[in-house]
Amino acid sequence: MTKKNSMEEKLQDDIGADAPYDPAPEVAGLRKRFGAQVLSVEAGIDCQSVTLARECIVEACHYLKSEHGFEQLMDLCGVDRSTYPGWPAGAPRFQVVYHLLSLSRNHRIRLKVGLNERELVDSVTEVWPTANWFEREAFDLFGIIFNHHPDLRRLLTDYGFEGHPLRKDFPVTGRVEMFFDESQWRCVYRPNEVKLRQLIQKSWPGVDRG
Repeated sequence: MTKKNSMEEKLQDDIGADAPYDPAPEVAGLRKRFGAQVLSVEAGIDCQSVTLARECIVEACHYLKSEHGFEQLMDLCGVDRSTYPGWPAGAPRFQVVYHLLSLSRNHRIRLKVGLNERELVDSVTEVWPTANWFEREAFDLFGIIFNHHPDLRRLLTDYGFEGHPLRKDFPVTGRVEMFFDESQWRCVYRPNEVKLRQLIQKSWPGVDRG
C-alpha cells in the first residue's frame, strides 16, 4: 500500500464512508467538524472554494488557522449576485468571499458565505486583525454589515455619502453631487442633475479630422 493511498483511506475514515471524498485535508476537516454547515465545495482553478453557512464563519476561520496553518487572510471582498446569469431566485443576494493563505504549506483556500440585505455576518477581525479594513470596504461599497466589528465606518466614500456604490441597483452617476456653497462657506450636497453634453463632434473611424 502506498503512502498516498493510506493517507486517502485515513481521510475517508475521518469524514465517513458515505461522505464524498475530497483530497484536501482542510476540506475534509471542515466537513467533519461543521457537517451540514458546509453547503458546497467547488474545485477552482487556483484553489478549492468552500461555501459555508454564515453562522459558523468565525469558528471555521479559527479552525483553519489553528489546525491547518492558514495564518494569512489575503483578501476579503463582497459580491452582488443579484443579476448574475443563472443565479437562483431564492439564493442570497450577496456573498462575502475570504481568500486564505498558508505560508508553511504554500496552499490556499477560498471561503464563501451568503446573506441578504439587512442580514449580519460576524466579523473575523478576532482571527485576523487585517480583516478590519477589508470588512469596512465591503460595508462601504456593498452595504454588508459585519457584526462585532470594532470600527465599522465607511472607508472610501465621502462623509455623509448615502448608498453603496457597488450594488447593482445603484446609479452609475450617483444620486447626489457635492459643491461649495459661497453663502454658507461649506460643502453641501444637492440632487444630481446629469446633462448629456457633446464636447466634440462625433465622427466615424477613418474620417479625416484635419
